[in-house]
Amino acid sequence: MSFKDLGLSEQTIQAINDLGYQEPTTVQKDVIPSILEGKDVFTIAPGACGKTCSYIFPLVDIISRKNGQNILIITPGAKESVNISDKFSVFNKYHAASEPTDESNTEENTDNEANVIIATPKLLLENITENNLDVSNVNILVVDDINLIKKNRQLANLEKILDMLPAEKQNIVFTNRRSKETQNTLDKILKTPAEIKIDKNKESEVEGLAQNEPVLPAEPAETAKKPERRKTKPRQENTQDRKALELARRYKVFGKKTPAFLLEDAKAVS
Repeated sequence: MSFKDLGLSEQTIQAINDLGYQEPTTVQKDVIPSILEGKDVFTIAPGACGKTCSYIFPLVDIISRKNGQNILIITPGAKESVNISDKFSVFNKYHAASEPTDESNTEENTDNEANVIIATPKLLLENITENNLDVSNVNILVVDDINLIKKNRQLANLEKILDMLPAEKQNIVFTNRRSKETQNTLDKILKTPAEIKIDKNKESEVEGLAQNEPVLPAEPAETAKKPERRKTKPRQENTQDRKALELARRYKVFGKKTPAFLLEDAKAVS
């Protein structure tokens, strides 16, 4: 099965081919069609199996096909937020480049803009309470990864956010393993979901895929600092947050479909 067989758009397929992705992984084969069909999805999958792209590919397509999409992606931490925003940036660019821009109609197009918020539960709550961020019109909710959110002691904050979201929306939840502690939260989020479970022992093909992951220009500098990582962990996190802010600013060039990003500890480096 190829990426084209999964129902993705020509622009997304072009991006996948240009960036050197080969065949879809098991999780991508199962998750992508379900998301495009508008189903609630619950996926149990190990790390490094291509799960991030399994929802970014179809979400970028949905943004390009439907006006006024409001997508909320809740993550366990800053590192995950930056990884997700990196990929959104790369794939959204292919769609934005193919769309005609008319600056004279900027105000008229405001209602058609796609809004993608990527945040940890803690940061999202802060922005809701302090900056009056409105999440009542979210169309699609992604929780990645609910078990790690629980491990980071953010499950209570996630529960508060769920109470602020609309009942009618598409819900997509990932976890690295099923947990009794998260079951009540899952029951609040999901409605008759397509349940997908990936056996990590069958995901050997992912090793080849990971070597072709898209990398932004900032990555070489990040790699160069790796030998000092243990000695300067707090500084490394701060550098990661600054990179996140730079990425968020860079996305402004994408025109009317520009995502808006909220990233962990942004205030600390503003």
